[in-house]
Amino acid sequence: MKTSAFFVFFSIVLSIYGAASFYVYIHGRNALSGYGFLKLPYTIIFVFLSLSYIAARFLQAYRHSDLSNFFLLVGSFWMAALVYFFVASLFIDIIRGINHFVSIYPAYVYHNYEKTKLYVLILASAATACTLAYGYINARSSVINEYVINTKKNLSGTINVVVASDIHLGVLSGSKWFDEQVAKINSLNPDVILLAGDVIDEDVKPVIEQNLGEHLLNLKAKYGVYAITGNHEYIGGVEPAVKYLTEHGIKVLRDTSVVIDNRFCLIGREDKDRKRFTGLERKTLDELMKSVDASLPVIHLNHQPSDLSELEGKNIDLSISGHTHHGQFWPNSIVTNLIYEVSRGLVRKYGTNIYVSNGLGTWGPPIRVGNRPEIVKFVVSAE
Repeated sequence: MKTSAFFVFFSIVLSIYGAASFYVYIHGRNALSGYGFLKLPYTIIFVFLSLSYIAARFLQAYRHSDLSNFFLLVGSFWMAALVYFFVASLFIDIIRGINHFVSIYPAYVYHNYEKTKLYVLILASAATACTLAYGYINARSSVINEYVINTKKNLSGTINVVVASDIHLGVLSGSKWFDEQVAKINSLNPDVILLAGDVIDEDVKPVIEQNLGEHLLNLKAKYGVYAITGNHEYIGGVEPAVKYLTEHGIKVLRDTSVVIDNRFCLIGREDKDRKRFTGLERKTLDELMKSVDASLPVIHLNHQPSDLSELEGKNIDLSISGHTHHGQFWPNSIVTNLIYEVSRGLVRKYGTNIYVSNGLGTWGPPIRVGNRPEIVKFVVSAE
């Protein structure tokens, strides 16, 4: 990414984060207006939580350590907490605005206004803590979703295709969790395993330090394991990431196609953010299709589910994406539904089957609310 573009992006993100934090901070401080002795500890705790993620990123730029990991964990949870505190603050402002024009507060609130504000703060904090606890457990509890994909092309028998997208291997993923996911994938007796981008969560160093590649080597499929690049491989350095994956048994398809056992064809796209980080365009789907035998079942891997209309008329049987996490936790799913034509699930569109996965891992906050992490099995068979 060009330096100027990075600073513009960083400035925008930091501005939004700062504005949201200030909005929540003021509401919390206002809730303590009748309890002045709590304002200083509240401010200290709030500032510590708000700066934890930023501190982690600066420390990681120097080197990964237990201290940087601690700040990353605290800061990641706080990012999710901030979203829910922001929603709660906005809801309170709406109620307060309504009450300004139409009195809806019960008499108790008027007679115990300072105490009521403190109770609301405690209630919001407890509700947020419970939501984060549920979201963390949910994020560690993947499900297996199975689909049958029928093709009109010649195909003897069936092909078991197992897909995992957005694993985000890194500091917060953990060796034990990934070992469990590998066992689940292998239990599905895959003919081929497809990793649909964002296998590595930015920097490859934590993956090396935890030796997570050992678990990648344990993935077993008749025709092997294939992957594509995602935007996070580019964020952390695409060449070291691809090198590490290749050294651990993963065949990375980078704007190329491959015929598997003369039975089906895989097309693997470079992530669309390649241009943003390197200035180089990725190949168009039209260019890639020139070397594809479309008489065989064709599976298309494209990390970000954008420009889906380009699939029209390409004779592709199944297009697989990830990236969205379906927002990962509510209410972010509202945003991904607005941004993406398909935010999650299987749809039949543009003459093909399009699947957008929730993903298996998490980015940022290690929580999921409103969707489940998934491993997907497709059984491709002739009609």
